[in-house]
Amino acid sequence: MDEIASLAGELATADHVVALTGAGVSTASGIPDFRSEGGIWDQFDPGEFRYSRFQSDPAGFWELRAEMHEAVYGGDIAPNAAHKALATMEANGFLDAVITQNIDGLHHEAGSESVVELHGNGQRVVCQGCGRRQSMAAVRDRIDAGELPPLCESCEGVLKPDVVLFGEPLPQAPLQQAQQHAREADVFLAIGSSLSVQPAASLPSAAQRSGGTLAIFNLESTTLSSGATYDIRADVTETLPALVETL
Repeated sequence: MDEIASLAGELATADHVVALTGAGVSTASGIPDFRSEGGIWDQFDPGEFRYSRFQSDPAGFWELRAEMHEAVYGGDIAPNAAHKALATMEANGFLDAVITQNIDGLHHEAGSESVVELHGNGQRVVCQGCGRRQSMAAVRDRIDAGELPPLCESCEGVLKPDVVLFGEPLPQAPLQQAQQHAREADVFLAIGSSLSVQPAASLPSAAQRSGGTLAIFNLESTTLSSGATYDIRADVTETLPALVETL
């Protein structure tokens, strides 16, 4: 709690505060981790979800994608206390942006408005022809009815999950936004991330190089824990609400 109080003091006087969130923020919402033991990639072959597979066999890709979507989002998924705490911090002027590695859309659902989605959003689809985006829910019934691959109702282009697939380049616009936020951050909060996946893992160090304070919230040690000003190893659904209460 001393660390929480000290960090709250820094947040209260900071001009620009940024949070980076990883899988550890959403596991309490019932979203399974992808990479950990027993996670999604233990149930599905990651190779089946490469961009090249989508291009060569969109129907086969979507058949498996629908199964994986059900495995990830099929339960009672809702924002948890960590998502809500970050939304409250933004609403109260203590947080300027959330950069997320997650594709579940729960930050938006919790009320966060300034969200940079590095890897896209699995609750949306995007047309490869005209670029139109719509919710996954809007096309899910068509997929379940056997429309594989689902097609855009505007131009009949093939729809793709609005996420970065393996072998697909990261969109430059959100990455550049994230890098700019990191460089401007007086305080950078790394939350629920192992900080092992690039380029997201480089953002906390970028903030530190620009003079920002790094605070890590994670159950386990990360590659940057030893150099962080704050290294808070506890459940983020408890520590973030405690931080909000202190603020």
